[in-house]
Amino acid sequence: MAVSPLGSKLFLATLLATTLTFAGVASAQSYSSSDAVSEISIAALPDAPSALLAQQQTPPKPQDQKQPAAQNPNQPSLSDLGLSNAPDPALQARLDKHTQMLKIHQRLGLITLIPMAAAVISSAGASAHHNGDQVTGGNTTSRDVHAALGGVTVAMYGATAYYAIAAPRIPESHVKGGIKVHKYLIYVHLPGMVLTPILGAMAFNQLNNGEKVHGIASAHAAVAWTTVASYTAAIVAVSWPIKL
Repeated sequence: MAVSPLGSKLFLATLLATTLTFAGVASAQSYSSSDAVSEISIAALPDAPSALLAQQQTPPKPQDQKQPAAQNPNQPSLSDLGLSNAPDPALQARLDKHTQMLKIHQRLGLITLIPMAAAVISSAGASAHHNGDQVTGGNTTSRDVHAALGGVTVAMYGATAYYAIAAPRIPESHVKGGIKVHKYLIYVHLPGMVLTPILGAMAFNQLNNGEKVHGIASAHAAVAWTTVASYTAAIVAVSWPIKL
């Protein structure tokens, strides 16, 4: 069958149009598929943590480490100064005993104030009334109680002094302050503690013999009050505030 030239041209034009249409559709489908795959791939990837990324991007900083100071080789040691690094057991034992005995000394000193104060109070009833040189009255019982309390005071004072004297001697620097006052007052209350009972015994015998207190025995009260005042001041100098 013969085909006219016009028919051939229409056939070719139709074929060309059909080919271009199929090519466009195929290209569009290919583009859509690639976009879908790309979107799925991107959506499937997890987001990296920002802190982890920052840590990976930032180089770690070196930690500050304190280096031990180098010891000066020219620094003298204790052995160079004539001292021993090891403690002396004998000296430590003396220090411990010294401290313990002084604590007992302090406690006994405070306890001694009790009979001393009682002796001072009882002294008011130990005196007697006089008519000239003759004793006309007086309570002998109060006098006996006063003498007994004086004896207890002297005994307690002796025990207190023993623990201070018998304590091991420790080399000390120059004392000052309350301890210095405490030691100086020993020269006042120690002689007074010796003289007070002696003068008291003399006055006691004179009163019991019906005599008026006379002579050196009359200084018993003044010496006693001086002893009490100096002893109390010595305690306050080292024990204030007072703690038993």
